[in-house]
Amino acid sequence: TAKYSALNILTVTLLLSRCCDANRKLLVFLIDGFRYDYIDDLQNLAGFREIVENGVKVDYMTPDFPSLSYPNYYSLMTGRYCEVHQMTGNFMWDKDTMKEFLIGTNPDSRLPMWWDGSEPLWVTMQKLGKRVYMYYWPGCEVTILGVRPTFCEEYVYNPSEKNLTDSMESALNMLKSDKADMAGIYYEKIDVEGHHFGPRSPEIQRAIRSLDQAFQILHQKIKEKNMRDDINVVLFSDHGMTELKWMEKVIELDKYIDMSHIVKMMDRGPVVSVWPKQDKFEEIYRNLSSVDNMNVYKKQEIPHRFHYKNGRFVSTLTLVAEPGWFITENKAKLPFWNNGTEKAVGWQHGWHGYDNEFMDMRGFFLAQGPDFKTNFRAGPIRTVDVYNVLCKALGIEPLPNNGSWSRVECMLRSSAGAVRAALIYSFLLLLLLLPH
Repeated sequence: TAKYSALNILTVTLLLSRCCDANRKLLVFLIDGFRYDYIDDLQNLAGFREIVENGVKVDYMTPDFPSLSYPNYYSLMTGRYCEVHQMTGNFMWDKDTMKEFLIGTNPDSRLPMWWDGSEPLWVTMQKLGKRVYMYYWPGCEVTILGVRPTFCEEYVYNPSEKNLTDSMESALNMLKSDKADMAGIYYEKIDVEGHHFGPRSPEIQRAIRSLDQAFQILHQKIKEKNMRDDINVVLFSDHGMTELKWMEKVIELDKYIDMSHIVKMMDRGPVVSVWPKQDKFEEIYRNLSSVDNMNVYKKQEIPHRFHYKNGRFVSTLTLVAEPGWFITENKAKLPFWNNGTEKAVGWQHGWHGYDNEFMDMRGFFLAQGPDFKTNFRAGPIRTVDVYNVLCKALGIEPLPNNGSWSRVECMLRSSAGAVRAALIYSFLLLLLLLPH
């Protein structure tokens, strides 16, 4: 009898020590531009409220620098800083090949050199023989390290609410029928409305309520399909959004430098990449350094805390605007600035990309499911931490990364501390029960 009691104890211990069931499914939502405080008031957001009450909510999530989309898409899925995975901007230029990455829309943006710097989670899953279904996720259409996901509904600009709900239904069906082990859904409308109307606008509030209704439908579908004990659902954003006051806060570079001395300039807004002619480099640097409301960094002088300067595609000069300011060559050349009237009116009222420690750049993170604690509020995390959570929920070994396990283990039901306690407790019981 002592032998059987010991066996029972060992069985229970093994069950306790299984942090996440490898057979459980994972559904991931990447909600572009969803600022951390958009759901501070949950009174009229039943869909989000259900996740918070039945799962985990972090205080906020600090994005990688720059607080732009593509760099953080990849940090979320690799757990690595931008200078490690090499996806350092929405617009990039390779001076050796003269190729451009233009927010993923041009054919050259699918070249391996932009993507092969690190292995994203969906590639690791496919290599392990798992199946991944991805819906509108930027990059799922690209062959990365020779691998593509099992299924990819290619990215289209600003997928509709019907695209979202159809994707949810399809993803749940694929996960339920064991055709998929993980599904990822990308939704852009929150970011689009934030840019157009600003983060405090009525339009943003309507978009959030509409998204909330979609999550109410998701909860109902999960219950109808009897999947509550079999699926972990994780939601996160890539960055936040801040107010932009167009008429007052535009930095026009051609007022300070001769643009003919610039070999290449990529992007506009909070972070701009500039490659001056070599013989004009110091002059350009000196002139731009005198500009108010903007910091100018030589590549090797970029602050270490950005984890950015060692990126292959980082320019020789990086310009970083103060929050709320916008850098461009000349505002008259902006397609959304001059509307044909004497008084130009910018239609963009929100932007992101600033210093990643700026409060408005913070994103959000929610999770619910059998492997997550219930009604649990976690402290702040960083974009690079999410990868470890996803790997743990999938029951796979994470690749080396820059994330911190100590910042996220508290949100899982079976943290390392609980496992150790269970093992010690069982060992002591075994000593008492086994014959001496």
